[in-house]
Amino acid sequence: MKSFMDESFLLTNPTAEKLYHTYAKEMPIFDYHCHLSPQEIAENKTYRNVTEIWLGGDHYKWRAMRANGVDEKYVTGEASDKDKFMKWAETAPACIGNPLYHWTHLELRRYFGIDALLSPETAEEIWEECNRLLQKDEFRARALIARSNVKGLCTTDDPVDSLQYHQALSEDRDFPVKVYPAFRPDKSFNIDQPGFVEWVTKLETIIGGKIQTFADFKEALQQRIEFFHSMGCRLSDHALDPIVYREGTDQDAHKVLQKALRKEVLSKEETEIFKTQVMLFLGRAYAKRGWVMQLHLSSIRNNSARMHRILGPDTGFDSMDDRAYGRALVAFLSKLDETNHVPKTILYSLNPTDNDLLATIAGSFQGGGVPGKMQLGSGWWFNDQKDGMIRQMVALANIGLLSQFVGMLTDSRSFLSYTRHEYFRRILCDLLGTWVENGEAPNDLELIGGMVQNICFNNARDYFDVKL
Repeated sequence: MKSFMDESFLLTNPTAEKLYHTYAKEMPIFDYHCHLSPQEIAENKTYRNVTEIWLGGDHYKWRAMRANGVDEKYVTGEASDKDKFMKWAETAPACIGNPLYHWTHLELRRYFGIDALLSPETAEEIWEECNRLLQKDEFRARALIARSNVKGLCTTDDPVDSLQYHQALSEDRDFPVKVYPAFRPDKSFNIDQPGFVEWVTKLETIIGGKIQTFADFKEALQQRIEFFHSMGCRLSDHALDPIVYREGTDQDAHKVLQKALRKEVLSKEETEIFKTQVMLFLGRAYAKRGWVMQLHLSSIRNNSARMHRILGPDTGFDSMDDRAYGRALVAFLSKLDETNHVPKTILYSLNPTDNDLLATIAGSFQGGGVPGKMQLGSGWWFNDQKDGMIRQMVALANIGLLSQFVGMLTDSRSFLSYTRHEYFRRILCDLLGTWVENGEAPNDLELIGGMVQNICFNNARDYFDVKL
């Protein structure tokens, strides 16, 4: 019987062990999509206790605690930080079979040197030891990133963000990790959502001009794209819930914008025309600048209207969607392709049944001298676990080129989440090692090991065209 989480954790054969320990383990990380706070990095935050750094904003753990019957006051409510940690310690043993159990103990081991299993019996000792260590300089925000062998990362930023913390980081020669913004313009095309008019007002303020026409609106977005580009941004990111496509013109979009600014009710058709025209404009803008366009698909957000009113978004009340969207996605990409303006694109689905769909769609728009121009994105959100990662990689290998895959991302708000790269790398090496052991791939460690290193870091470094 193997020991829990030993050196061969998730590695089921000798070839997998060689691939991980020789080729994958020491590769650097480029975390091209995360939700870390640039302010916390710029200010090199010290965390007051393990609850703040471990449970704060972590809706994965919040969902597990709720499923374990923990009252909301210990999840996001008024309970003390220690009481919240103790409730998480009660929940952790119930997470066996959930990736949270692995992530929790990888984080305790790799960052805090704690081998004990988290439980009510060990909680007090772990609480004290983690809090003692968190007061040391090597547990401040920047040190945690650097200790994780991260060479660069991209945060997620609204077009109206001033990027003041990115500016400060770009001028700081003492921090070697590159921190770039990523352009997240969801509020620009979600014209049917509350707050759209108020967001346009913020956009007007930051560009210093009025937005009265759709041409003005596009010019304002253009200015923000240029500003983000000057700050090193080479990625955009979109949550499309769902993606839509409806033929229209800029004049049609202008009429819809006018109605929205007057706060009149929009029809479904009007909303879809506006969203389509904005996304087409953005896609062409990205292609002209060599940016990567990330599209996140198949999610239903804020399922509990009651809890959304109480807690707001991103608090653990989301799910997979099963809506058909293949034809809309194809129509959008095909329209961009008519003028050769399909940017480098990563397609993510929250529903793993979409993997083959997206892999085949991606294959229709490859080319242009860019290896892996169209990517099937890493197992995302509910899929960044063993089975989800394997399903995504097998679908990519079956239909496209796994060798050109840009690999793992954290998609996290926690500075302790970089162990997820170790988790992914072990799963990748076991998959490839098993193929070698079964005679499905050649027993050529230099060849397969090079493929591992490319997926771990090299492909992403080259694909995103950033300085690391």
